[in-house]
Amino acid sequence: MFHKFITAVAADELPACLNNPFYYSPHPLCVRAVAEIRASLLSNAAVAADAQSGKMFGVLVVVAPDGQVGYLAAFSGLLAGNNIVPGFVPPVFDLQSPNGYFKQEEERISAINNRIKEIEQGDRYVAAYTVVKTMRSAMEKELSAMREDMRVCKRRRNELRAAGNLLPVDEAALVRESQFQKAELKRMTAKWQQKIAECEASVIPLQAEVDGLKKERKKRSATLQEWLFTSFKVLNGFGEERDLLSIFKEHCAALPPAGSGECAGPKLLQYAYLNGYRPLAMAEFWVGASPSGEVRRDGCYYGACKSKCEPILGFMLQGTDVEENALEKGGDISSVKIVFEDEHIVVVDKPSGVLSVPGIMGGTSVQQWLRERCDSNDVYVVHRLDMATSGLLVAAKSMEVYKELQRQFAGREVRKQYTAILDGVPANSEGVIELPLAADYDNRPRQKVDYANGKSAVTRYKVIETVERNGRSCAVVCFEPITGRTHQLRVHAAHKNGLDCPIVGDALYGTLNERLMLHASCISFVHPVYKEPVTFETKLSI
Repeated sequence: MFHKFITAVAADELPACLNNPFYYSPHPLCVRAVAEIRASLLSNAAVAADAQSGKMFGVLVVVAPDGQVGYLAAFSGLLAGNNIVPGFVPPVFDLQSPNGYFKQEEERISAINNRIKEIEQGDRYVAAYTVVKTMRSAMEKELSAMREDMRVCKRRRNELRAAGNLLPVDEAALVRESQFQKAELKRMTAKWQQKIAECEASVIPLQAEVDGLKKERKKRSATLQEWLFTSFKVLNGFGEERDLLSIFKEHCAALPPAGSGECAGPKLLQYAYLNGYRPLAMAEFWVGASPSGEVRRDGCYYGACKSKCEPILGFMLQGTDVEENALEKGGDISSVKIVFEDEHIVVVDKPSGVLSVPGIMGGTSVQQWLRERCDSNDVYVVHRLDMATSGLLVAAKSMEVYKELQRQFAGREVRKQYTAILDGVPANSEGVIELPLAADYDNRPRQKVDYANGKSAVTRYKVIETVERNGRSCAVVCFEPITGRTHQLRVHAAHKNGLDCPIVGDALYGTLNERLMLHASCISFVHPVYKEPVTFETKLSI
C-alpha cells in the first residue's frame, strides 16, 4: 500500500525512466514527496528525536498497475530502535524478530562475550596477569643490565686484544669470561621464564576456557553471517531473486559488509517489486545532524552508498529502465582549451565533467586527448583535477620534464589558486582551514575528516565578493590549497568545522546542480627547462 497518493500529476510530469541512484538531481515529484514525509512521518516525537541525531531516508515515486502515482518512504538501518515503523516500508529481511534465529543466535554470542569478559575481569585472572606483567618488566630490566655489562666487557676484551701483548693464558681467560657471561645470561633467562610459567599456570584453565569461548564465538559468528546473507534475498525488475552472498561474490568476490541490504534504496525497490509497482524516481535525503567526520547536511540529497548498495542495486535494477550514470559518461572533451604551449609543456583549461587522466570506467581524458593531438604517447598530465572541477591543468611533453614538474609539486614549490562559488556565505571572510582527511571506504569516492588517521590538509581562503544566485546570497571565494589531498577544497568548504558552506553544484558534499562551481584559476611554477617563473590564469564563469 502507498504511504500516500500524489494527486494532480500530469503525464508530462512523469520521468521517462528511473534516475540513476548514484548520481542524480531529485525529480520534482520526489521533492514533493520528501516535503510530505518531513511534515507527516517525521512529526512523531520519538521518530523525530532519533532522526534529528542524523539519519538517511529515501523516497521512491511509483506507479501502480491501475496507473495511480504515489510514493514509498524508507529509512536506512533502524529508526527509534525499530526496523518496522508505521508509514515506512518494512525491511527486506526482518532481523529484529525476537523469536527469530538471528536474534536467538545473537543472544548466544552475546552470552559468550559476557562470559569472556567475566573471566578476563575476574580477580584471579587479573591478579595473576598483573604479577606476570610485573615479573616480565623486572626480567627485562635485569637482563638488559646483564647485556650492557657484557657489551662493556666485550669492548674491554677487544681493546686488550688490539694492544697485541696478550699471552696465551690471558687469551684463554678472556674466552672463559665471555663464555661464562653468555651462560649466565642463559641461566638467568631460564630462571625468569620458569617463575613466569609457574605464575601463569594458576590461570591456565581459565585461559583455556577463554580461548575455547573465542573459538566458539568466531565459528558461531561466521555461521550466523553466512546464514544471514543467504537468507537476505532481493528481487530485480525481471522478477528474479538472489541472496546477498551470491550477489557480492559475483560482484567483488567478497563477503557483504555489515548492514548490507538495510539501506533505504534496497528496501524501497524490494517493496515496489513485491507489490507490482513500477519505480519512477528515487531520492535519498539526510535528516538531522551530520556525523563527526562525514559531510552530511540536513535536507540535502545523496547518491546511494558504494560499498553496500552498488552490488545490490546493480542486481535489483536489472529489468528496470535506468538513466546512465553521468559521472561514468564524462563531459565534452572538444571544449578543452589550450592556454599555453611550447615544445616542453602544454597548459589547458579543462571543462567540468572531463577526466584528467584515464579512469577505471573509461571515458576520454585530457591526457588521452593531448596524446592524440600531439601524435605522441610521451605526453603526461602532471597533476589532476577532479572530474567535476574545471580549470588549469599542466602536461609535460617528455618524461624528463614530467619528473621535474613532479618534483616541484612534491616540494610544494607550485602555487595554485582556485575560485569557487559557495552555497551560502561563511562566518569569516578569510582564514585557514586545517582538517585532516581520509578516504571514506564505505562511500567512495567521498572523503571524510579523520583526526585519528587522516592526512594533514590545509587550505587558505578569502571571500572575494558576494553574489545572488536563485534568490540566495552566495560567496565567491579564492582558495589556496597548501596541501593537495583528494577533494580537499570540497570537504573543507562543506564540513561544519570548515566553512560550513558546500560549493555550489557539489553532488558529493552538497547539492547537485548543473555543474560543480570550482575552478582552478591560477597556477605558478618554474618552467622546467628555461628555469623562469611562469604564471597562468583563467576565470570561472559566474
